[in-house]
Amino acid sequence: MSALGLYRARGHGIAPGDLAHCRAVIRTGSLSFHTASRVLPAAVRDPALALYAFCRLSDDEVDEGGNKAQAVLGLGRRLDAVYAGAPGDTPEDRAFAAIVARYKMPRALPEALLEGLAWDAEERRYESLADLNAYSARVASAVGAMMCVLMGVRDAHALARACDLGVAMQLTNIARDVGEDARAGRIYLPLQWLREAGIDPEAFMADPTPHPEIRAMVARLLGEARKLYLRSEAGVPRLPRRARTGIYAARFIYAGIGAELRRQGHDSITLRARTGKLQKLGWLGKSAAYAAGSALMPQPATLFAPPLPETAFLVDAVAERDGRAPGWGIGRTGALLQTLADLKAQDAMGGQQGRRA
Repeated sequence: MSALGLYRARGHGIAPGDLAHCRAVIRTGSLSFHTASRVLPAAVRDPALALYAFCRLSDDEVDEGGNKAQAVLGLGRRLDAVYAGAPGDTPEDRAFAAIVARYKMPRALPEALLEGLAWDAEERRYESLADLNAYSARVASAVGAMMCVLMGVRDAHALARACDLGVAMQLTNIARDVGEDARAGRIYLPLQWLREAGIDPEAFMADPTPHPEIRAMVARLLGEARKLYLRSEAGVPRLPRRARTGIYAARFIYAGIGAELRRQGHDSITLRARTGKLQKLGWLGKSAAYAAGSALMPQPATLFAPPLPETAFLVDAVAERDGRAPGWGIGRTGALLQTLADLKAQDAMGGQQGRRA
């Protein structure tokens, strides 16, 4: 039986009301993914909507909450409950628990996402592009790897290319949001790049302006993303046939944001790159054409490129090797435990200072 046939036979186990809630969350909160998801087969689209709704809720709670440390620690407790089979009483948690159980989602993947959110709560900055890739692996490639699990894909080469796509999409997001992040007191541009340009991060955040040097950094991020977008295409033919259009669509829609940034002179401080409905329809058509032709194309050598060093742990968490699948419930890396411990200490210190005040 094919992977998609297996999905139909089993179903995804998500309650209809919870799925409707997740669909509404994505429709209002993530237009790019909502557009791409419309051309996924229902057997993949429905659990993908539940996955993205849970990830979106998690991201929003950390980004928008008054106490980021508490938000991350709360997410850790919710994840524990999901893997214990006793999710919290929210549609996102119940839907996510259903797909964790149905698809045996390796715990290392949502825990990688949680670690990335913890880095956000710490307001961590990134010294180098490699460090930024490590962050992108956690907040974006982990989701791409989870999508592969939903599609029944555990091939190491396909997983590596899915992780490439995740990093490319996150680098595009960072390039688009330089000004918005700076005004919110955040900076994701590699500190090495800023030092080389003679730009002080604190001064830039206090007065974000589209200096030529900052525009050059935006262009550099987009260049890195473009290489990964191109490499990611090699993995799409290894996905279930009916899912390929949707994944190509995600690739082209997000790359289109980068194209808009280039058209506005790489100014992501005074301008915000936006794409329109007609553009998205065009990319959907292009995606369908690519998907139709993918079965006829020979496998490119880039399919077999090793994963980025920063995403290799995600591939290892999912890939079947020598006929053995990794333990789906194993997680809690030492790095994550240390990050959560640091957040607990940070939150406790903040509470003590508040009481003294």
